[in-house]
Amino acid sequence: MDFQYKDAYHIDDLIRIMRILRAPDGCPWDRVQTHESIRQNFIEETYEAVEAIDKGDAALLKEELGDVLMQVIFHSLMEEEAGRFTFDDVCHEVCQKLIIRHPHVFGSIEADTPEEVLKNWDAIKMQTKSQSVADSVDDVARSLPALMRAQKVQKRSAKSGMDFESVADAAAKVPEEQSELFAAIDSGDQAKIEEELGDLLFSVVNVARFVGVDAEQVLYRSTDKFSKRFRAVETLAGERGVDLKNAPVSLMDSLWEEVK
Repeated sequence: MDFQYKDAYHIDDLIRIMRILRAPDGCPWDRVQTHESIRQNFIEETYEAVEAIDKGDAALLKEELGDVLMQVIFHSLMEEEAGRFTFDDVCHEVCQKLIIRHPHVFGSIEADTPEEVLKNWDAIKMQTKSQSVADSVDDVARSLPALMRAQKVQKRSAKSGMDFESVADAAAKVPEEQSELFAAIDSGDQAKIEEELGDLLFSVVNVARFVGVDAEQVLYRSTDKFSKRFRAVETLAGERGVDLKNAPVSLMDSLWEEVK
């Protein structure tokens, strides 16, 4: 295959490479992929880029951003093959959106603080999409992680004025939902248990929103903390000849408190 190897590749090269891979005489795997078949790959590549950000690893971030960009082009080429839109159309639309939603930079509107920028952004988005608040709530992607989706839905619905007045009011809802969960557990109704547990989690996310905390991130950190402490407990138990599988709960609690 006629292909020129270079010391420095650019976006046009990436698009050409992906076209070659998707061609009839290209890669057997790449040419049979669909939006649906590589959907999970897109999600995984995005999370790997986020992990590189969390690690502060610039070299890894460079690599992972390339993988995310490749996914964008992959999906765009599928649409080009179907005659619906091209990668150029994707670039045009996002450029147009950025210009329209930044009138304080490309127009005459004034916005001197990040808060004013976000307020203008939301207002313009509602106008350009002709959305009601309910439309914007429905527009939150169902594919988002549950905590992230819950917090985004709450944030958007609050713009209608339907919200708690204070963090204290939001926090008061947590024990109320907890009581309803306990009642459902006592009843043994599995469907009710699931419903009430979901309501409890939703109420906790509301508190997170009111105190300016990202519920997804704090649960991530708490899970990470648990994982590290569990490893420490396992190590300590091994040093003392304790079999965790058969150890009494009181002993495991004691080891847990010790590693804390």
